[in-house]
Amino acid sequence: MVSASPSNPAAPRGRTLLLDGITQRYGGSVAVNDVTLDIRGGELVALLGPSGCGKTTLLRIIAGFLAQTKGHVIVGGETVDGLPPNRRSVGIVFQNYALFPHMTVAENVAYGLDARGADRATQRSEAQRMLDLVKLGHLGDRYPRQLSGGQQQRVALARALAVNPSILLLDEPFAALDKNLRLDMQIEVKRIQRLSGITTILVTHDQEEALSMADRVAVLSQGRLEQFSPPTEIYDAPDSLFVNTFVGSANLLGGVLVDADRSGGKVRLDAGGLIGTRAPKGDLRPGSRVTVCLRPEHLRVDPGAEGVETLNGVVEMGLPLGATVVHEIRVGDGTAVKVSEARIDRTLLLAPGTPVRLAPIAPGLASVFAAA
Repeated sequence: MVSASPSNPAAPRGRTLLLDGITQRYGGSVAVNDVTLDIRGGELVALLGPSGCGKTTLLRIIAGFLAQTKGHVIVGGETVDGLPPNRRSVGIVFQNYALFPHMTVAENVAYGLDARGADRATQRSEAQRMLDLVKLGHLGDRYPRQLSGGQQQRVALARALAVNPSILLLDEPFAALDKNLRLDMQIEVKRIQRLSGITTILVTHDQEEALSMADRVAVLSQGRLEQFSPPTEIYDAPDSLFVNTFVGSANLLGGVLVDADRSGGKVRLDAGGLIGTRAPKGDLRPGSRVTVCLRPEHLRVDPGAEGVETLNGVVEMGLPLGATVVHEIRVGDGTAVKVSEARIDRTLLLAPGTPVRLAPIAPGLASVFAAA
């Protein structure tokens, strides 16, 4: 068993994966449209997007269950388009785990090895090694029905790893788990992925899951790749209005771009006042109608705030959410703006009808895009 810690992970043994211009058509519709992803060996990449965006189709193409209409799948520098699933060295953990109910846990884990002709001694030793890796070495004689959902998931993971795959595919593996168990299993899967050093593709529609687990996130929309970046860049510097609104929460404010360069821009908001932004995305020039995206945590309610980067509004509702409080505030042009702040004391919750002034917590946090 490989020995490593999350702060000092094992050297990657996973192979590189290149999806080169993948397109998938079903009749007249396009499920995946010219997607290219260059994935490093040992990297954990999340395919993130709403239902129908093409992420599961991409996973099936990588596994060999579906032949793409156009493009190539290249593993470790070798094109595998013509290879069937059992020759692609890919391990898969399905959403429903797909464990065999009539087999013991150890037999489930050894199944792939048996199908590849490994002798019984090798099957037993490798099954035990994989069960030890997922901390279930003491449950090899049980049947799947005798395990919890989280334990079944770890058995499915051990079975996928037992065949020593070059690529590990996870198809929404946490969807059937409750919230607390889901978090525990996310931590456990990432630990095992780091220990094994295997290249891993995670399909999910859960933003927090993608941002917390992945080294890089590929955001998909209607079959197109919107952005492929580390989680912090996806959240802090989205490439498109879709990414900004799909990942996390964002307030959308209309306005007119009055100044822009590589360092940032300024927008005159329809709700009143000017606001500094990041450098505009796309070919935007002064005078263009734009949409400004500002996350709720990047605003504060500040009665004493002065200057052009402020908005006047009226509180419509306040919601205490544990350590934070969220206010919905109606600003000058009628737009409802959400503001999220730390709940320091009980006096922070403002009554409906309270006039307030909003200000950014720092300059230049807003993103700006062409108006939809």
